[in-house]
Amino acid sequence: MTISLAMSIPAFAEIVHVSTPKTSLVLDATKGEPLKFLYYGAGLGANDLNAFPGSGDAQFNAYPVYGLWPEKEAAMSAVHADGNMTLDMAVTGITSSVEQNGAKVTTVSMADKVYPFYVDVNYRTYPESDVIETWTVTSHDEKKPVKLTRFMSGYLPIRRSDVHVSQLYGSWANEGKVEEAPLPHNLKVIKNKDGVRNSHTSHAEVMMSLDGKGEEQHGRVIGAALCYGGNFKLMFDTDDSNYHHFFAGINEENSAYNLKKGEKFVTPALALTYSEEGLGGASRNFHKWGRNYRLANGDELRKVLLNSWEGVYFDINEEGMGQMMKDIADMGGELFVMDDGWFGVKYPRKNDSSSLGDWMVDTTKLPHGIKGLCNTADKNGIKFGIWIEPEMVNSISELYEKYPEYIVKAANRDAVQGRGGTQLVLDMANPKVQDLVFEVVDTLMTKYPEIDYIKWDANAPIMNHGSQYQSADNQSHLYIDYHKGLEKTLQRIRAKYPELTIQACASGGGRANWGILPYFDEFWVSDNTDALQRIYMQWGTSYFFPAIAMASHISASPNHQTNRIVPLKFRTDVAMSGRLGMEIQPKNMTDEEKAQTRKAIADYKSVRPVVQHGDLYRLLSPYDGKGAASLMYVAPDKNEAVYYWWKTEQFVNQQLPRVTMAGLDPDKLYTVTELNRVDNSPLPFEGKTFTGRYLMSNGLEMPLSHNVDWNKRNDYASRVLRLQAK
Repeated sequence: MTISLAMSIPAFAEIVHVSTPKTSLVLDATKGEPLKFLYYGAGLGANDLNAFPGSGDAQFNAYPVYGLWPEKEAAMSAVHADGNMTLDMAVTGITSSVEQNGAKVTTVSMADKVYPFYVDVNYRTYPESDVIETWTVTSHDEKKPVKLTRFMSGYLPIRRSDVHVSQLYGSWANEGKVEEAPLPHNLKVIKNKDGVRNSHTSHAEVMMSLDGKGEEQHGRVIGAALCYGGNFKLMFDTDDSNYHHFFAGINEENSAYNLKKGEKFVTPALALTYSEEGLGGASRNFHKWGRNYRLANGDELRKVLLNSWEGVYFDINEEGMGQMMKDIADMGGELFVMDDGWFGVKYPRKNDSSSLGDWMVDTTKLPHGIKGLCNTADKNGIKFGIWIEPEMVNSISELYEKYPEYIVKAANRDAVQGRGGTQLVLDMANPKVQDLVFEVVDTLMTKYPEIDYIKWDANAPIMNHGSQYQSADNQSHLYIDYHKGLEKTLQRIRAKYPELTIQACASGGGRANWGILPYFDEFWVSDNTDALQRIYMQWGTSYFFPAIAMASHISASPNHQTNRIVPLKFRTDVAMSGRLGMEIQPKNMTDEEKAQTRKAIADYKSVRPVVQHGDLYRLLSPYDGKGAASLMYVAPDKNEAVYYWWKTEQFVNQQLPRVTMAGLDPDKLYTVTELNRVDNSPLPFEGKTFTGRYLMSNGLEMPLSHNVDWNKRNDYASRVLRLQAK
């Protein structure tokens, strides 16, 4: 047993077994009774189900509601039209269906015993995926609206033992940091209230290690990821029972929802996975599920690109863009992306204080327009991409002058303005705004079908609560309806442009979540491109998201955010562990640096399928403070792997651990080749062959410095090794 939530099962019980290849979720859906949770953990066979333990006394509802036992936390609460604040739900039926992508959905329908109020609890499994999604659909036939005051997507009781929770936290330019701690007594809450972005300061995902402090390769772990781009709440309630009670869903604070008769309120999916291969096993489950079912174009390899932002910032001009395109093409890149600063006629975009919303080319900067840039990219044999921020507007813009009613703003209040002193958020709940945002993309793609990539930014939160579109009695719908409208818009865009690559950027890593990613191909991990800090941020982000989704760029030295001076080799080796790109002005690079980068890009392309589609094994965490960090990707057939090692600290007479590898076939022979090599002489094991068993038992000794003339300090040593099976 994994989570021993055992209870006596009466002979008349209706047992529901939701299963994946390696996991099981078991429910008691007896008609006329509340839906009961029995088990979640390692996969159960027929014998296990028939001989299910019956010695326990735990009696937990699978979707607890508020009212009859109000001292307990609930997944849902509501106020009926007559003022009654209680719910009492019972099972009315069970249905199942198979979706077009092969996913199987099991639905347990419940109804209140007195009121015509209904909740469907849904469970979805995908072929060959050890992830189970759960969500609810709520409706009613009461004469007047019912006010929903809490609406969690799912609930999971977890047996109290030595449960440790790993979560991600941070801030702008410091996203995705890992924090692990044992579950406390009473209440632990992780939440977001940004309104637009939701992963700068915290994440809607957690890992629960059931056997104490989490380990990468061993131990029972439950992973949970709320697939939502808006305000969320994850909550652990530890009461006087032997269980922790985990809830996850939309943050209900200031978001009560008035549900009309016949309307359906659909919560976002809560994705759950279970692994007995530690934190790494849970991560690999999420990565495979994400690439196959949740990420736009997850089966397509991502291009190596150059983004113009840190190279020129707002100083866009035609000649400069052409030169950057030639430079990235010469270094082997495949795509150039023109960032902010290309638009605005009445109000040219010279800085961040104007022009958002006016998506017209500034021909003083670009005389031949976007078409001319597309032609230049084509002449250089690369693709062209462009930056937009369609959910936002500046008060200094033609759009705002024409449609001031489109912004998020409280009645009888002046609009609160953000970035540049003028930025405002468009109200995505408004269908006219949805059409406007769709048309931004549709107009670009209709005029310039050559565009291959869009960087979609969002640089402001909701700064004042108010919708000029919603009625006075539905102002609390703002946060929820914003994301409903955004999702509708993104669905329209994806339906018309399914192969367009779109990056989710939101002041950096503000939109790293599985609710947004079905409509995006990747996300910008952070506006901070410092290689050393990126090791920590990308490490944490990899708990839930695969390398193919994590944009990781080579940037300048000194770094523009930290002012840290780091060798190109180290910067490149860090960037090569994600979706490789560049965030730099190539004309400032020396010929030697360009040659080194050209070789590194070629090396990356040779292992790109393994990095972007392989299985991740985190080997040595930078958070362990051992002076180094290491991870590797292994191809599904285990015929190839890529190993990364970075030194994170520098001390005299330093002794670093020898890192053993993981995920290899113990009986296969692997030949070792160093990638992105800069040393004057090869590593002692270059070209040699080892069994997977040896590499996983002993590893390879990494030199603490590079044998090169330019590196006198011996810090920032790094290695990338390619392992190929004979």
